[in-house]
Amino acid sequence: MIRLIMWVALIMAAIWFFKRLTKGPARKPTNAAPEIDATPMVRCAQCGVHVPRDRALSQGQQWYCTEAHRLQGPAARDR
Repeated sequence: MIRLIMWVALIMAAIWFFKRLTKGPARKPTNAAPEIDATPMVRCAQCGVHVPRDRALSQGQQWYCTEAHRLQGPAARDR
């Protein structure tokens, strides 16, 4: 009985190996849906926190995370 199981396993392994050789390398499945683009981030001129550009407030070339920071203006960066 053991010999029969060994022969069946050997034949199955040979078939699997033969199919693997003739099929070629396995291809990775491609994603059908493209990745969603991330929203650009901007840095608050007052506190330095990064926020999405569509939520940020701008004043000239500066971006701010809240109205309070916009009113305070840019922080002095002498660190």
